[in-house]
Amino acid sequence: MRARVADRERPASTHPLSPLEIVEVAIPDDERVWVPQAPNVWFRPLMLNTLNGGWCNLLRVRKSGVLSRHLHPAPVHGFVLKGQWRYLEHDWIATEGSYVFEPPGETHTLVVDEDCEEMITFFNISGCMYYVDEQGRCTGFEDVFAKLDMCRRHYTENGLGADFVDRFIR
Repeated sequence: MRARVADRERPASTHPLSPLEIVEVAIPDDERVWVPQAPNVWFRPLMLNTLNGGWCNLLRVRKSGVLSRHLHPAPVHGFVLKGQWRYLEHDWIATEGSYVFEPPGETHTLVVDEDCEEMITFFNISGCMYYVDEQGRCTGFEDVFAKLDMCRRHYTENGLGADFVDRFIR
């Protein structure tokens, strides 16, 4: 349950100008909270950091195949909650319970293999994400504001309301 500012006092140990904490059920019962990103691919926003330009979310995939070739100009941290995935450019597989660190500037292609029914991974993304083609040319990008727009559009269309996403903005 999320408390409103007016419903509670800020702890004395927290700076009065700091943003409020976020406490949410990460994997929601309401399917409408998952925002479609591509066919059979969704993200669930957990925190959209408009001050530092990053975000934390869950990525859920319910299909096999190549999802995207991309790079990040800043570090990314991932933790696999369910299923498994890999990058074409590496020989490891991130399985349930795996922690993944992605250094800035590395190009990789996310793949979910056919033997995986559903993959859910927590990602902490700093900066933006550039989609690139086989030659490394930028074909698109996502930043925190693009994610925010995707959420507002989706939540408006599915009845949760455009302001539903506000609980995740910091």
